[in-house]
Amino acid sequence: MYFLKKFDIIIIMCGIVPLNIYGKGERFMNLFKENTEFDLIGIGEVMLRLSPPNKEKISQSETFEKNAGGSELNVVSGSAMLGIRSAIITKVPKNKMGHFIRNKIRYGNVSDDYLIYDTSDERRLGLYYYESGVYPRKSSVIYDRARSSMCSLRLSELPEDIYEKTKIFHVSSITLAIDKELRGEVLEMIRRFKEAGALISFDVNYRAALWSEEEAKPVVEEVFKYVDLLFVSEETSRRMLQRTGTLEEIMQGYVNDYGCKLVATTRREAISPTRHNFGSKMLFDGKFYEEPPYKDIEVIDRIGSGDAYLAGVLYGLIKEDSIERALEIGNALSAIKNTVLGDMSASSIDEVESVIKSHKATGHQDEMVR
Repeated sequence: MYFLKKFDIIIIMCGIVPLNIYGKGERFMNLFKENTEFDLIGIGEVMLRLSPPNKEKISQSETFEKNAGGSELNVVSGSAMLGIRSAIITKVPKNKMGHFIRNKIRYGNVSDDYLIYDTSDERRLGLYYYESGVYPRKSSVIYDRARSSMCSLRLSELPEDIYEKTKIFHVSSITLAIDKELRGEVLEMIRRFKEAGALISFDVNYRAALWSEEEAKPVVEEVFKYVDLLFVSEETSRRMLQRTGTLEEIMQGYVNDYGCKLVATTRREAISPTRHNFGSKMLFDGKFYEEPPYKDIEVIDRIGSGDAYLAGVLYGLIKEDSIERALEIGNALSAIKNTVLGDMSASSIDEVESVIKSHKATGHQDEMVR
């Protein structure tokens, strides 16, 4: 279908605005490829996360809590926990740490059909240290991921029929930045999924620690030619992508330049490391969709909360066939994720629905669900 192949969706993470809904009830179901084994397949590195307990500093802590982390895994697992079928393409060392990552992938209700093991002498698992901040001390991250097993992933290690098996293929620019040879493989992968009729979901997620703005800009703009769902912050749009104008003009600019149909904006207002506000806004077919932001979220662990928003939006588009529902579920899942330790979201759709109901309610609310 020509319309399916050319339809473009962009989701931009920025902006916070008051409630004002101009459109309602737009449908997406006819845009997705039918009868696929998976609703969503993502590609990305899954790392080992080491965190000091009890908000201790890395420099003083004697112990670290072990977990798995990775933007793309957070997205596909968050969506899978809500109820869609998802898988991840990744590569890990064939050793006990690789098996730990495999178990975490399975815990996230994600298929490991495309988990590839590295048996080379140089195999290693990328890792990062996360220090949770308390005002006025900010949270911080230290990466140790150079030359990890993920960098050696090649197309030849994937089955030829993978490109036919999903409605959406998700990738972030982090995967494009960690290794130049991997970058070329992933760009070709994007082309093949697009040709097979999958919608391409792309999270710009620019990280200055991985590559410069000058190196990233032409690569990201090359990907834009294939993108159906794009996630990009206002800051990244203005700085790395050199977009100008109001937020609304930037959003419309992506629509004009790339034929995008859906634009969603989110903003996190960090009152302190442990107190945040969060909301979002969507533009589709000239209509804006928004709801009041979640206020005074009590933050336990903010890592992965942006990925949770993406996961909720993708679930809403695939399963609920509604922009309004995608907005609500994305906002709620992100708000909940802030209260959960670890990178990965761990919410069922029932929990999300309960939070949405409370968010919309007025007057007295019960203190406890029982």
